[in-house]
Amino acid sequence: MDEGLRARTRRGSIGARWWSRRFIDLVESFADAGRLQRGRAYARGGNVFDLRVEAHEVTAKVRGSAPEPYEVALGIEAIDEDGWRAVEAELASRALFRARLLAGEMPPEIEWVFAELGLALFPDSASDLHLMCDCPDWGDPCKHAAAVLYLLAEAFDDDPFLILQWNGRRRDQLLGALRRATGTEPDPLEMREEPLTAEGFWTPPSGLARLRERPPAPPVPPGFVLQLAAPPPVRVRRRALADVLAPAYEALAGQDED
Repeated sequence: MDEGLRARTRRGSIGARWWSRRFIDLVESFADAGRLQRGRAYARGGNVFDLRVEAHEVTAKVRGSAPEPYEVALGIEAIDEDGWRAVEAELASRALFRARLLAGEMPPEIEWVFAELGLALFPDSASDLHLMCDCPDWGDPCKHAAAVLYLLAEAFDDDPFLILQWNGRRRDQLLGALRRATGTEPDPLEMREEPLTAEGFWTPPSGLARLRERPPAPPVPPGFVLQLAAPPPVRVRRRALADVLAPAYEALAGQDED
């Protein structure tokens, strides 16, 4: 018998990072509390195995009361190729997003990019999340699907790029597109076999890379750096340093507008 996956958290909420909590908060906003509780027990009991994240569908097997494990699939609405090209172009045009993604981080504000393009990184409602299980329970979700949802959240904790993969873009595809947009990785369509010379090295981009227009980045809100940087363990009169500095950033922003 295959060894099942076990949730790391033995009690309380499952999902530690902002993207995992965002996903679980959505699930818990519409699902039956009793089935979710049984799903957490299954997730912590090692009943789920063979969890796979593919484009637009997550599949897994869950041991229940039947001799054979149940087959579970979690589907979401697809982001098509045109949508992903628009996302990649927008992310590439914003240096901060580009740098953090290339460093393997998931910026919290990445949801804004999708929203500005009329796309959703996470399911917006219960109707956008399609839960399928071959068990006889008609609940939505059943405890087997709920267990997979919780373990999927922990998988997101370990690798936030699985969220993008579920939406139809693998990590290597996205990062490759960002590197090509910044000239740090050659576009396979534009690669030529020729010796590398000093003159060739400094030649400006040609073809589609030169013609690509990037939309201007929106103004950065006051105190944006405070939202991105890890807060130092410093307190001023029992207040976090970021809370103390926030009014100063607001005041500086007001001076720039005068």
